[in-house]
Amino acid sequence: MFEKITIGETGHLPRWRQPVVLLFLMAAAMPIAFSTWLALLNNFVIEVANFDGSDIGLLHTVREIPGFLAVGVIFLIIFIREQVLGMLSLALLGLATAVTAWFPTLGGILMITLFSSIGFHYYETVNQSLQLQWLDKKRAPKVLGWLTAMGSAATLIIYVALIMTWESLGLSYNMVFLLSGGATLIIALVALFAFPQFESPTPQIKQMVLKKRYWLYYALQFMAGARRQIFVVFAGFMMVEKFGFDVHELTGLYLVNLVANMIFGPMIGGIVSRFGEQRTLLVEYLGLVTVFLAYGGIYYFGWGVMLAMALYVIDHLLFSMALALKTYFQKIADPEDIAPTAAVAFTINHIAAVFLPVLLGLLWLYSPGAVFAMAAAMAGVSFGLALLIPRHPQKGYETRLQGVGPVPAE
Repeated sequence: MFEKITIGETGHLPRWRQPVVLLFLMAAAMPIAFSTWLALLNNFVIEVANFDGSDIGLLHTVREIPGFLAVGVIFLIIFIREQVLGMLSLALLGLATAVTAWFPTLGGILMITLFSSIGFHYYETVNQSLQLQWLDKKRAPKVLGWLTAMGSAATLIIYVALIMTWESLGLSYNMVFLLSGGATLIIALVALFAFPQFESPTPQIKQMVLKKRYWLYYALQFMAGARRQIFVVFAGFMMVEKFGFDVHELTGLYLVNLVANMIFGPMIGGIVSRFGEQRTLLVEYLGLVTVFLAYGGIYYFGWGVMLAMALYVIDHLLFSMALALKTYFQKIADPEDIAPTAAVAFTINHIAAVFLPVLLGLLWLYSPGAVFAMAAAMAGVSFGLALLIPRHPQKGYETRLQGVGPVPAE
């Protein structure tokens, strides 16, 4: 059904059918649905379903269950090629997003969110695997940075349209969900049939892989997942609940994030290439400790909305530096481990996500500042773990606990 071409033998293809072009197309398609859903979510659930902090915590716990089960990708790729699975997952994300407003109750929102989350998490698992298989180690940091910028640029167009038309045209949640989800669905189906099947030079192991020498990567993934939940669930919710942000105002804040990511995203790849994964991640985690402590200060000391907005943007920029964790694994991994380890890492990343949002949602009702204090502590643990990353990681020298390591070739 599909033309099959090995990576490295694609020179005869036209430029628009190259593997890297497909990666950029995927990077643009996913945020159209997901970022629009995220921009509307807090206002939608508060205005339509009267959510409180406990409800939003439950919603995000349900949303993260498929991430916890991302290890199922290993089973699916026995029967379905990774690239095909990625496109089908992207299509499911688009379809579920498109019909979100058709289910305006707590139960309905939880159900449709579960379906969209299956699409999102299985797509992201496959996407990360394909990125590390298709990009060589020298180019990977810079290309990953540009892929981040591409996703931001695609979302920028959507958010500008939301800001300009939400009030002036009286847009409904249903219309915006239909348009954004439908666009992602169409792009996924076009990409499925327009591109050949790109084969990795190294066949991937199609069973679960857990290796002791990857332990530091697993630990950093676990902490990243736990810490990310607090930002994703509660930072935007705070802007609506505490400061009364409307859809166009919250979207405007996302817009600032996108512009910052478009500028900063490509730079991150250069930063990783020049300074290494360890230094990049140390900066990220130290910055996150400061940001989360400041979030807590907003509640304890009554700091204002301008600081909250600035912290929100800084938080997004620091989060984009996490691509260094991908390239760290690429440098230490056996090539055949990339696909199964991407699935295992996604599951590890979502272990805390299954229970943390709902528990912290209950804590939020009593002390929002305590929720952000916990996030700062988690970022501090990540900082300590990142100190163990070598300056030049590679297979056999995955952590500093293994000695001084090899001298890098000039």
